[in-house]
Amino acid sequence: MGVFQNNLLAGAAAAATAGGGAFYSHQIEQSVRIDDGSSSYLSRTHSGTATNEDVGLISFWFKRGNNIGSTTNEAIAGGDGSGGLRIEFNTNNPTGFSDAVTMTINGASAAHTTSRRFRDHNGWTNFIIEYNSDDSTSADRFKWYINGLIYPPFTSGSGTGTGATDFWRQNGTTNITSGLDFAFTKNGGTTNFGRSPANSGSYYDGYIAEIVVIDGSGSYTDVGEFKNGVWIPKEYTGSFGNNGYHLKFENASDLGNDSSGNNNDFTANNMGADHQVLDSPTFGS
Repeated sequence: MGVFQNNLLAGAAAAATAGGGAFYSHQIEQSVRIDDGSSSYLSRTHSGTATNEDVGLISFWFKRGNNIGSTTNEAIAGGDGSGGLRIEFNTNNPTGFSDAVTMTINGASAAHTTSRRFRDHNGWTNFIIEYNSDDSTSADRFKWYINGLIYPPFTSGSGTGTGATDFWRQNGTTNITSGLDFAFTKNGGTTNFGRSPANSGSYYDGYIAEIVVIDGSGSYTDVGEFKNGVWIPKEYTGSFGNNGYHLKFENASDLGNDSSGNNNDFTANNMGADHQVLDSPTFGS
């Protein structure tokens, strides 16, 4: 993690300590503790026609728990299919570091890994994906933001496998959202937070807060903003589309409750009330 990024996180922490209520316009009250030791995770198989399965936004905040082992993957989130989209920490990447984030779809044929390291176990990070596989500009079909800053892996050779960059830019009948591999809103697809359906042993260890998934629209500025140089959460007030959802983890007895109004609830697997915690991007424990 670069000095600039550390400064952003330090600024956010200082703001929270010095009166987060005045600094943050949108308060995140809780998060959920995902524990790899108890194989805990959230899951949902989507039903019903999506508003537009080729367009949407995925946003969540995470904070790391334990370090992973030398041969272990930790999937923060994933969709199903043999080559399902996975967002994970692993050592099987071009950097060889387990504290880099790798985003993989279609197996190893299209994988991209951050050059940034996520070594801070006290700081929160916001991860956003904007996708529109029908966009006329190929470079705009898939965008990846970390703490409000666009991460540009899709114009370089950072992918592994032949054609990795081009794969993320596909449109039409061969676009990346055409199959169940990209299953965050797709009818019949399964989404997990805390592990990957495509690699069921890769449990995440850490915290997740404020999951917002928008079906059919979405911009990174809908869910976050910069204030005094710090990326902070912003309350989303738009439509979630048919298959979108918002997990706030407000109810300890129903951690998978969807607050979007769609009732697209998740199942909290191997999780009890003690997995709800007050630690969040706007309130430190």
